[in-house]
Formats: sequence, structure tokens, C-alpha cells
Amino acid sequence: MPNEILNRIHRADLVLTNNFIAGEWKPSLSGNSFDIVNPSTGHHLIEVTDSNADDARAAVDAASAVFPAWRATSARARAQLLKKWRSLLEANQEDLAMLMVLEMGKPIVEARGEVAYGASYVEWFAEEAVRAAGDIAPLIMPGNKQMVVKEPVGVVAAISPWNFPLAMIARKIAPALAAGCTVVAKPAEDTPLTALALVKLIEEAGFPPGVVNIVSTSRDNVADTVDVWLQDPRVRKITFTGSTVVGKHLARESSATLKKLTMELGGNAPFIVFEDADIDAAIEGLMKAKFRNGGQTCVSPNRVYVHVDVYDEFASKITARVAAMRVGPAIEEATNIGPMVNERAVEKIHRHAKDALKNGATLLTGGDRIRNELADGPNYFQPTVLGNMTTSMAICCEETFGPIVPLFPFDDEEQVVAAANDTPFGLASYFYTSNAKRIWRVSSALESGVVGINQGAVASEVMPFGGIKESGYGREGSRFGLDEYMHLKYLCHGEID
Repeated sequence: MPNEILNRIHRADLVLTNNFIAGEWKPSLSGNSFDIVNPSTGHHLIEVTDSNADDARAAVDAASAVFPAWRATSARARAQLLKKWRSLLEANQEDLAMLMVLEMGKPIVEARGEVAYGASYVEWFAEEAVRAAGDIAPLIMPGNKQMVVKEPVGVVAAISPWNFPLAMIARKIAPALAAGCTVVAKPAEDTPLTALALVKLIEEAGFPPGVVNIVSTSRDNVADTVDVWLQDPRVRKITFTGSTVVGKHLARESSATLKKLTMELGGNAPFIVFEDADIDAAIEGLMKAKFRNGGQTCVSPNRVYVHVDVYDEFASKITARVAAMRVGPAIEEATNIGPMVNERAVEKIHRHAKDALKNGATLLTGGDRIRNELADGPNYFQPTVLGNMTTSMAICCEETFGPIVPLFPFDDEEQVVAAANDTPFGLASYFYTSNAKRIWRVSSALESGVVGINQGAVASEVMPFGGIKESGYGREGSRFGLDEYMHLKYLCHGEID
């Protein structure tokens, strides 16, 4: 194992490079592997097994074989195992956070927070497992008793993203297990180490072999690997977080077997600051929403609309805050912005900045790649504020996924709401105002699954998360999130008199 990992991790057994299938850690059937790169330095970190269709099929075999026994396990027993898993996540917070730092470049302070965030979903669904009650209808048909029961859908395929390599897969696996489903999982090719450690802790918690299976795969083999799950009728649900393009592919290719789908896809979040807003509160909210994970979040504000009456004040204050952010290696406690995940991400961010400036935007701070004594690798970009943005610029219609704040001036409520909704996406929206009537008017008019009202930090395990339009469908978290892994069965018992 490379010294870069050994020197940072307390528990070396949490660094896994093989698949976990039917309770065994083993390399891919092909014997191939692929490189994981530390985005902070651009250097090789470790090699991980490279799976293909045969490995994906073996994972389904294992999950399908154990499903009858797992669904028959009592809800309380499943809840107790989930609580053991949650305790192990908390006990190993520092090592899990360090894995995210090394393979994804998430600043260490944020990485610790993500472990706690992921654990909150495991705890929530442990508690919800024993509350998945059905319903009994009042007497409608004399001599009959009519009732509804909830049952697990079956084998679940969970496909998770690189930007939250622990929280997103925990948010998928926990409700599946709580509902009585078994799981086959594939983490993002950039960040498999965190997910593999997560599954190691599932094993340690005492879940039966085959209940959770995970395979890692390179970018070259991901389509062949996942397509097995899309085509296999034993896989009854797909849960995916990622791009809309990939989500549409998954929906198309799984249609032959009519699987249940949860799709948490791309976004283009508006952030609106009205003239009566508390400007300082709006600045704080934007900093939280925009720069979490360096702007690499699906709910990151991508278009910031500021009323002309407060535009200059807001622009001045946000520019000062952004310019003061510390860019540096993710391992350092003082770092606010670490590296982007890879070269492709930096290129897209840079392209968006150059396009805006070419088309008339004003550069208020940042605007370029960075490499200096604080940033020790190739994947850093300056936190940036761009003023006087217009709809002709790429940022307006493409999700940047990086640390750029683009400011769009506006002067009319109806027009700004129309502009906010003028996108095929509808994941998150934010607005700041002190007008109570406007709060209800605008929150009703915004076309998104999540709305932050005078609040920039909206994620919570107790509330449903998901989008509308081309941001997907289905919800994660909350009591509604458990229903995504269950189906309803209507029972009609006659001749009971």
C-alpha cells in the first residue's frame, strides 16, 4: 500500500481495492485494475480492481440469492444492524474523511462533516425501518377486510457520484436495507475507496453475506458493467445520482423490465436576492450554498440574480468574501477550497469563465487556474465572482460545478422568476426576501423540488430531496425516501363473517 495512504490512515484494513461479493473481498474476474489519482497533487494514489459484466452479474447472483432471507428478517433486526453500521461510521470518522481528502480532494473539515451527514441518513432509516406500516381500510364491503401492506421491491442497484462519495451511497444503501432489499452498488470511478471502506463497515456491523455487494470499475468499463443491471429482471430498482445524460440512458435501458427508478440528476440552481433582503444574511447563505465542496454540488447556485437596488452592495461584499477564501491542499485544516476532482472539471470551469468574460461579463475577482505555494497540484481554480452576467453566456444554461459566482442584475419579480425557471432543470432554488407575501408567492412559482427561503443550507435527512423536470424524479431521505424501496400490495380478505 502506498505510503501516502499509510501515513494518513489509522486503520489500514479500511483501504480496500477489491470487490465485495457474497461476503468475500476478491479481485475482478478479469484480474484488471485501474489507477486512482490524488487530485491535490495529480499523483498516482493506488490501483483498484476493474470490474466488468461478469463481476456485475456475480453481484446480482449474490444479492438475489439472499433476498428471500433478508426480506424475512424482522424490521427491528434490520434496524439494529443499521444502528451498528452508523456507530462504526462515527467511530471511524477521521479515516473515512481522510479517504475522501485523498481520492476526491474534499477539504478535511468538510469531509468530516460528510461522514456525519452520511451517518445521519443511516440513523434515520434505522428508525424508519420499524415504522413502514401499511393501512387498513374502513368497512366498505361487508364480509371483507381490505388492507395494504408494504413490501421490499427486491434487488436494488445503487450508482453513486464522486462529489459526495460517502453520503450519497449511504443515502441509497440505508433505506434499501431498512426496507428489506438487497443491494448491488457501484461507486464513481474517481472515488471508489470511500465507498469500499463504507461497505467494509457494513461487513463489520454483521450484515449477512450477499445483502450488500459492491464492484468498482473504470470509466472504460462502466457502461458494460452497469448495463448488466439494467437488463437483469432480478434487479427491480435503480437509484442513481449523477448527470441528466447518464440518467436518461439508465431510464431508457431499464425500461424493458420496468424497474422502479430514483433519479437525482443535474441542476442549474437560481439564487435570487430581492431588494428587501437582509444582504448580510444572503451573503452568508450564498457562501454556504455556493462553495460547499468547491461548488461541486448539484444544488450549488449556478445563477445569482441580484436586484439592481442592492446589486452594488451585494457585489462588493460577496467579492470581498470570495477573494479572502484560502485555496490549498485538502489535507490542511485552514483550506476553504481544495482541488477540483480532475482536469476535465477544471477545463469546464475555465471555459465558462472565459466565455463570460468574452461576452461582456465583469471580472470582480479570480477567473483563472491557480498553482502557487498553497496549491500544490494541477486541479485548482481561483474562487471567482463575475458581474453583469447575461443570458448569452454558457453559465446561464450549463451547470458549472465549480467555484464561480455569476451575478445577474434584475429589477422585476415576475421577470426574475421567469428567468429562474427558464431551464430544463429543477433541482434546487434559493431566494432571500423579508416580504412575507412574496415568500409564498415566489416559493409557489419556482419550478424545483427543493426551495431555500432565506436559507442556503437545505440538506437534511428528515426531508425529501430530489428534483423535477430534467433533474429527475423520486426522493431520497425522509419517510418518503423509504417508500421508494417498497411497493404496495392490496389484500382483500373475504368471507370473514
